[in-house]
Amino acid sequence: MIDIPAPCRLRLDGAALVANWQTLNRMSGRAACGAAVKADGYGLGATGVATRLATAGCRDFFVATWAEAQALAALGLSVSVLHGVRAEDMPAALAGFARPVLNTPAQIARWREAGGGMCDVMVDTGMNRLGISADDIAAGLIDGLAIDTLMSHLACADKDSPMNEMQRTRFAALTGRTAARRMSLANSAGIGLREDYAFDLTRPGLALYGGVPRDDMAGAIRQVVFPEAQVLQRRTVRAGESVGYNATWVATEDTEVAIVNLGYADGYRRAFSGIGSASFGHWRLPLLGRVSMDLLAFAMEAEAELHADHWISIDYYLPTVAAATSISQYELITGLGQRCQRLWC
Repeated sequence: MIDIPAPCRLRLDGAALVANWQTLNRMSGRAACGAAVKADGYGLGATGVATRLATAGCRDFFVATWAEAQALAALGLSVSVLHGVRAEDMPAALAGFARPVLNTPAQIARWREAGGGMCDVMVDTGMNRLGISADDIAAGLIDGLAIDTLMSHLACADKDSPMNEMQRTRFAALTGRTAARRMSLANSAGIGLREDYAFDLTRPGLALYGGVPRDDMAGAIRQVVFPEAQVLQRRTVRAGESVGYNATWVATEDTEVAIVNLGYADGYRRAFSGIGSASFGHWRLPLLGRVSMDLLAFAMEAEAELHADHWISIDYYLPTVAAATSISQYELITGLGQRCQRLWC
């Protein structure tokens, strides 16, 4: 097998990742601060993310599926599987490399019947997504289970919504009513609310990776992901000529253009068409025309020494590009394609 370097890459700032976790850990107050590393570490590589955060002191990690948990098994971490256990998951769940977060009466019954050990439990406090109800708890559904963490999930923590306090109050009312060792409610945005949302354990995701879930957290979170792409060709587009599909951009004067190896197949969405940008040294490069599957075109100053095989930096500060494209920060980061090489620095 020949090792072929990719023509697009994600430069990942490990120091910024760790700094973000340390910031969120401080903001969590007396609560422990975990890390959501589902979706392959939000697309950055779960093993690389978890290894760095564990070294920094993180002790609790959260994934969505058992396949994701198994990929981390060799690291020997405390991992919780948020989607619980299907029948198909039971062999993996009983192997002991992660804990299920039980979400339904059926999952709880399945875990009991298999003689499963330590688990987590999700309770719904108003999001109506996953979780048993407070009435289920009152009726004894989880009595006798060995529960490490009782969890719930905030629906509107990115905004100052009355629903936040409603959910916190409902969750706080469960204090002492179960055998759970810990209680956990706050995600990244929830950490930005009052400290009494933190309970015993917080579960940040987006903010670890450079996303800003609440405007008042903007100054505290550092950018982690820096996409870069290699130039394939430098060309001159004459006045009156167009660039790209549907000829949506037409040169008003002779323009130097860099064609680079990146496109929507790599997660650089078509919504960036006409509004994206990049940089090369001190030069700013506006994106021209439509985003293609594999190619982008950027305008450049004639005097810029930018040629084939050079690399340019794609502007990708998550809050800014989310506002410009109307695409959520979550989609922008988790959607970055696997053709891009991941390089930790």
